[in-house]
Amino acid sequence: QVQLVESGGGLVQAGASLRLSCAASGRTFSRYTMAWFRQAPGKEREFVAGITRGGITAYAASVKGRFTISRHNAKNTVYLQMNSLKPEDTAVYYCAAGSEYAAVVVTTTTGYSYWGQGTQVTVSS
Repeated sequence: QVQLVESGGGLVQAGASLRLSCAASGRTFSRYTMAWFRQAPGKEREFVAGITRGGITAYAASVKGRFTISRHNAKNTVYLQMNSLKPEDTAVYYCAAGSEYAAVVVTTTTGYSYWGQGTQVTVSS
């Protein structure tokens, strides 16, 4: 079992930066691909960024070049650095763990078994 707790969300103006953190419990963190998804009101949950246990990353086209995902296995933590935020980035952001030992990042929700409760990010124009 893996428990995930997100932090770092908030209300910012367009153009600002935020860093989300996701702390994981358990000793198996390093096995998993870690990812961030987001869900805006009335929309489906969508992939934002992911990182495999080997450090391979993937990003949604809408955030590529602005967001950076990283992980610190010794701290059981994954981060999402978000720069140049836009109002359309407003959503609840979820951390997810899954796809043990995967060589590539899975970008669908079905690839992840464990989810955090989410953290709200609101970007005002």
